[in-house]
Amino acid sequence: MNIYVVMKRTFDTEEKVEINDGVIDEEGAEFVINPYDEYAIEEAIVLKDAHGGEVTVVTVGDEEAEKELRTALAMGADQAVLLDTEDLDEEVDHYTISEMLAAYFKDKEYDIILGGNVAVDDGAGQVAPRLAEKLDINQLTTITKLEIDGTTANIERDIEGDVEIVETQLPLLVTCQQGLNEPRYPSLPGIMKAKKKPLDTLDLDDLDLDEDDLEAKTKTVDRYLPPEKEAGKKLEGEPAEQVRELVDLLKNEAKVI
Repeated sequence: MNIYVVMKRTFDTEEKVEINDGVIDEEGAEFVINPYDEYAIEEAIVLKDAHGGEVTVVTVGDEEAEKELRTALAMGADQAVLLDTEDLDEEVDHYTISEMLAAYFKDKEYDIILGGNVAVDDGAGQVAPRLAEKLDINQLTTITKLEIDGTTANIERDIEGDVEIVETQLPLLVTCQQGLNEPRYPSLPGIMKAKKKPLDTLDLDDLDLDEDDLEAKTKTVDRYLPPEKEAGKKLEGEPAEQVRELVDLLKNEAKVI
């Protein structure tokens, strides 16, 4: 099987994030593989173990993303590819990323492409579906179970608290949700092997793209942290008194009724 994973490098949301003038302070930020993409990498390795083949992890970004690609290789992927954005002067968006990925995949043979359901830094969930549309292949999002028999995929997907069961055909793109698996930690032998696995870097010329082809369709106007939560209020007295006070607060202070 030819198995691909679309991966994103994101800042670690469990660490403190500093924002200065609408820009994330990358000097003080910790970066990791997007957690939802870890489910995709794990599932790709599971598929390889069951069906044979190779796992290739692809990301769009600058040379700093090589660290996260090496982590994916240490988890068990066979090779990695960095689609370098160094030649792009302007900010990239979901359109830019999906166009670069589509250019990479246009001459590739693939049975399945996996990605995370969303990225924790923007939560958009756009890149993978855009890519599937460009490649004109089947796509399913938020999957929580995947079984492949020949060219048939049987899938369970999360749909707002319920489960949808779908049968579809390869080639296929899926995005992975929490509950699909438990991503493994890179082992020491895996980390050592990762240093010798191929990691290729492709620029715009390699992808036969011009900078004008990749101009972002959206612009980030501002970024800011949510306001700090104010202390809550504790209602005293009998239940009937608490209800009257709550209604008064909702009406006159919160102004939601």
